[in-house]
Formats: sequence, structure tokens, C-alpha cells
Amino acid sequence: MTIDAVIPTYKPDDTFYELIRRLLAQKCPLHRIIVMNTGEEFWDEERIAKVLDAAGVSEAMLEVHHLRPEEFDHGATRSAGIRYSSADAVLCMTHDAIPADRELTEHLLRALTQEPDIAAAYGRQLPAKDCRVIERYTRSFNYPEESRIKSEKDLPELGIKTYFCSNVCAVYRRDLWEKLGGFTQKTIFNEDMIFAAGAVKAGYRIAYAADARVIHSHNYTCMQQLHRNFDLGVSQADHPEIFGGVPSEGEGVKMVKKTADWLIHSGHAGLLPELVLQSGFKYLGYRLGKAYRALPEKAVMALTMNRNYWKE
Repeated sequence: MTIDAVIPTYKPDDTFYELIRRLLAQKCPLHRIIVMNTGEEFWDEERIAKVLDAAGVSEAMLEVHHLRPEEFDHGATRSAGIRYSSADAVLCMTHDAIPADRELTEHLLRALTQEPDIAAAYGRQLPAKDCRVIERYTRSFNYPEESRIKSEKDLPELGIKTYFCSNVCAVYRRDLWEKLGGFTQKTIFNEDMIFAAGAVKAGYRIAYAADARVIHSHNYTCMQQLHRNFDLGVSQADHPEIFGGVPSEGEGVKMVKKTADWLIHSGHAGLLPELVLQSGFKYLGYRLGKAYRALPEKAVMALTMNRNYWKE
């Protein structure tokens, strides 16, 4: 089975070039890397050529397509990248995630192909060295050590997490991706989860591959969390057919309680006020996003992370 990678970029930094180096060193090699770059002025052709040369591959291995900022969309841009590919499977990654080892593509493909009804498989996200304590635990909550295959029958147990999938690192079976309509063509956020939910509702399954590991974490401020969760709420409000019957607040409360318990029992009780503050900003952003249609335009533009999304 051939596999290509599709990576949207914006102002690619050292992490991106390390990502490319590690992708080129995978034991299960990629056929091609397709980069959807926003802002041609930020693209360093000379530097990427050096990375390819050091890996002993031709420049044809990496194909870049430049977009203007107003052209970027989380769903449409990735869909365009996938359609540039002719591979049997497509790996979607973000430019700030780094494979933890040389077996990433091998483990993802094994998870994807273990059963014919698996539409996608996503990897485990490990915290970076500079990751703060609370976020470090959150990673372990959302990305546990055990692999799992999820289907509609898991909804009573997992709730909204049944639909969870992350394009930070996820591989898609090309034929099923096409059959299910690909990613939604205009979405502020959550294109991966929207696709996964559609796949599950259509009778397919989603695999979580705990042995397919990438290093990826953020040290968001409270306001950054609010903006991010506002867009998350907007994406759910725009897709009631998926999220309407599966409320996500319960899963959020569960995570906060487990994090608080872990902080207390691991000697980090002093971080409880920070947890409460962060959680409050997350929840406020999420609720405002869910109710965005009732907000004035100025408020929406102040709350969103993605202002270009709102431009006609």
C-alpha cells in the first residue's frame, strides 16, 4: 500500500524541517510529501532543498502548493492536498508535530489495514520537553497507552470521543475517504472529527494507534484556549447532525476532575487554581462558540482564532 503525506504550513519553522527529516527517515517510506503552504513569502526553497539532499532524495519527493491566507480552509485545503495524491493511503499531519521514531508510518498503516472497515487511524500525541504540567497530563488523558478501534456501538461508553480523530497525525484509506465525501469543504476547525463522525455513522470504524507516536503539545495561554474553544464550539454548532445528539460537556468535566485528582496525588496541588482558570476559559469559549449566531459580528471577530473563515 502506497502512502503520501499532506501537510498544511504557515510560517514553517525549525520544527517543520525536523518533521520532514524524520518523515524521510521512516522505515516504511512515503511515496511523496505534499505541502499546502499559506504565504509563499514564508517558504524557504533553499532550506528544504538541503533537507531533501541530506536525505538522499530528489526534489520531486516534496511538492509544494502555495495559497494566499484567504484561501486557506481546514477542510478544503487538506482535501485539495489529498487530491494531488495518487497513493492508496494519505497521512495528514500538522507542521508542528514530529514523529517520535522511524516506525510512525508503519504503525499507522498496520492500524489502518487491520480490518477492511477502518476508514482512518490516528496516532498518539506525546508532550514536548517544554510542556507544562497540566497539559502533560491532558495529553495522557486524550491519548492513552492502549490502542483501540471505535465504532458506533462505543457511543454509550465513549460519547463524543467515539468520533475523535486528529489531523495532527492521522492516516486515511483513500478509497473510503473518497466514498465518504472527504473533508467538509468549509469548516473553521474540526474537519478530522467531522469526517470521523460521518464514517462511524456510515458503519465504518476509526482506529487509535497508540504505538504510532508524535511529539506535539502547546502551552496555550488562557486567552488562546478561549479562542481555540470558541472555534471548536462554532464547528459543533455548524454540524448539529453530528454533534447535536452527543453532548461533549460531560467529557470535558470528566477530564477536569481526573486532572484535579492527578494534581492532588502527584504533588502538584498548587496548580489547582490554574486548572480551574484554564477550564473556565475553555468552557466560556466553547459556549460562546456554540452560540455564535446570537453574537454581534465584532464579538465573533474578537473571539475567533481564524478571522479569514468569516470573510465571504
